[in-house]
Formats: sequence, structure tokens, C-alpha cells
Amino acid sequence: MLTALVDYDSGNLHSAEKAFQRMAAEVGGGDILVTSRPEDVARADRIVLPGDGAFPACRMALGQHGGLFEAIEETVIRKGRPFLGICIGMQMLASHGHEYRLTEGFGWIPGEVVKIAPGDRSLKVPHMGWNDLVVERRHPVLDGIATGDHAYFVHSWHFRTADPAHRLAFCDYGGPITAIVGRDNILGTQFHPEKSQAPGLRLIGNFLRWTP
Repeated sequence: MLTALVDYDSGNLHSAEKAFQRMAAEVGGGDILVTSRPEDVARADRIVLPGDGAFPACRMALGQHGGLFEAIEETVIRKGRPFLGICIGMQMLASHGHEYRLTEGFGWIPGEVVKIAPGDRSLKVPHMGWNDLVVERRHPVLDGIATGDHAYFVHSWHFRTADPAHRLAFCDYGGPITAIVGRDNILGTQFHPEKSQAPGLRLIGNFLRWTP
């Protein structure tokens, strides 16, 4: 069993790699490989796509790694392998994003990435730090994770899903902010599970055992 953490020069993967390795050892989740090689992605049983920074820069960087996105799409969409997007890796699942300029996303989960606009003007953007999750829909990867569990966020934009059923959890930051999206074999978290202590590690462990 192989989980590929996709490296496309758009984030520090050290903490993610350590968290996935730890949970793979605990739950018998197989091997964890950080890779930028399309052939590794093509043979992976699970794919994790992190991302830090801005939506357009991450989307461009992924496209500039020859054949990498195509390998991800083939493995996730055609072969149905489990996929987890983290932060911008989750946002790129959308139809498009508005950060800086209109940028096309993967279109795997219809919706758009829009600027956070808290109803309470005392709340700062970016939304940075710990916030409580509100779980709306149960999912195998959320087993053992409940409303009130804390997760660590760092972002100024959030995913507004076209279909409410695709939003699995949110947090309140002067209004609902999408925290987890999902459909079929595809899952994404706006927060960083590798930095979210026990709930985040639980989510990673569940993902490594998930069979859609």
C-alpha cells in the first residue's frame, strides 16, 4: 500500500510527511512517499495534495510539473483512488478561484474559492489559528471526530461549494467557513490536519484506512 504526497514546490512537506509516517505506522497504512514523479503518482494507492500560498501560484506550479496533474487526474478520477487535498490542495478541487485573478480549478467538486468576509469586523483576515469544527455530515474519514474538535487554520480564502451536500464540516468565523469537502473518493480539508494534534492525526489515520 503506497500513499503519495505530491511535491510540486508549493509548500513545506516536512510536517505532513512526519504526520503521515507516524499514522501509517500506527494503523498499518503502508508506505509514505513524497514525490514529484508522475509515475509514482500513477502507481499510488492513495494521493495527498498539500498546498501553501496563493491559489493561482499553486495551480500554475502544479501545471508546470510535466505530466503530474495528468497522473493525479488519471489515478483519482479514472481509477477511483482515494484523494486528500490540504489547504490550497483542497481549494483547487473547486471549479475556479478568485484570488488575485480568476483561475480555473480542477472542477472535481463544483464551487468557487472566495475571500473570507467575516460578519464581525473585529475578526481579522487571514483566519489564522485554532477553531472548532462543526461536523455536518458523517464520513468514514471523520470517524472519531466530532463537533467541537479543534483544527488549525491559516487562510484568507475559502471554498463555497455549489452543492451543500459536498460540505462535510465548517467552522464559525463571523459566519460559516468551509472546513472539509468531499464526494465519492475525493476529500479536502481547509485546515492542516498535520498541525491539528489529535483530531488531525485521527483524520490522517482514517484516510490511510479508507476504502471508498
